[in-house]
Amino acid sequence: MNRVRRSMGVGGLVATVALAGCFGLDDDLTQWMAQQRAQANPRIEPVRPPTAFQPESYQVDAELSPFSDDKLVRALRSDSSNPALSSLLLAEQRRAREPLEDVPLDAMAMVGSIQKGAQRVALVRANGLIHQVRVGSYLGQNLGRVTAISEHQITLREIVQDAAGEWVERTTTLQLLEGTGK
Repeated sequence: MNRVRRSMGVGGLVATVALAGCFGLDDDLTQWMAQQRAQANPRIEPVRPPTAFQPESYQVDAELSPFSDDKLVRALRSDSSNPALSSLLLAEQRRAREPLEDVPLDAMAMVGSIQKGAQRVALVRANGLIHQVRVGSYLGQNLGRVTAISEHQITLREIVQDAAGEWVERTTTLQLLEGTGK
């Protein structure tokens, strides 16, 4: 106990001496600080005035909701330039949807493939389950139909809208996910 009191007393003495050295201000330092303050010439740029807000009127009656099924119907009716694509979209609307069409392609992973007779079957992981996918199956949210399956990828034909709002076909692949160990 005596040792602890002694070490506390010595520590307190050292702290007191160190703090006492901080209170004596050096005249050179004070002069230098005054000189630096006098030389400092801050550049303050004036603040630009705010721009006035110009409200735009919203015309909801004239436009069709982008989430409406009517948009697809209107596109099918107006797309007379490519009747083959229009009939394809109509056929896609009439068929029953498959479970993997509710899952985005980026949430799926091809984890393997197997050969069943002459037909290759891809194994796809979606929502934590493994699904068997064959040529002709549908995947993804863009009316993606499987056109080919190889050992390393699934090739899909999707129907999407381009920037101009036209319905176009595009080819997409789902690559084999290797080395996951999951």
